[in-house]
Amino acid sequence: MNKFLQSVHDRLPQWVADWFDVLVPAAQVALIVLGTWVVMRVAHHLIGKLANTYSLPGKVTSLSLRVVAFIIYGGALLWSLERMGVSGGVLWTAFTGFATVGAIAFFAAWSVLSNLFCALLIFTTRAFRMGDLVELLEGGDKPGVKGRVIDINLVYTTLHETGDEDGGTTLQLPNSLFFQRVLRRWHGNAGRGT
Repeated sequence: MNKFLQSVHDRLPQWVADWFDVLVPAAQVALIVLGTWVVMRVAHHLIGKLANTYSLPGKVTSLSLRVVAFIIYGGALLWSLERMGVSGGVLWTAFTGFATVGAIAFFAAWSVLSNLFCALLIFTTRAFRMGDLVELLEGGDKPGVKGRVIDINLVYTTLHETGDEDGGTTLQLPNSLFFQRVLRRWHGNAGRGT
């Protein structure tokens, strides 16, 4: 490709050749931006389709879009910088530095990330839903934490434990706990409290 661009450069008038070294990278960056826009539109469509298929809440969809956008836009930025002449060694050093910091942060925040992933699993596997009566058992026969599901967010599931809505108690359980213990879910009249 460089030989082709050099042969085109050599055949141009001098006033155009002076701008050639600026126009080619600018055109390449414009194509990268256009390609990034197309990829993001496709990703947005696919994530929206998955969210509708699995009835994912808006928070999960939004978080997924942000992660995908970070990866796509970050890749496009690095590619654009490379096209504008920034050294590949400099880009690789910056990338590995950021990846190292990201890996350390990932392990430091493992429990939070585990709860985020478990929230996604709760929504996709439909282990339980809002309004269900559930109990986390300590062992096979030992009673555990029991209550009606009143909220499921990205980190916690909130159970209404006792009393009415104004004077009762609630429990906030980490989502990962639902995959570490036996879960009992009541169905029909017992589960809905009717």
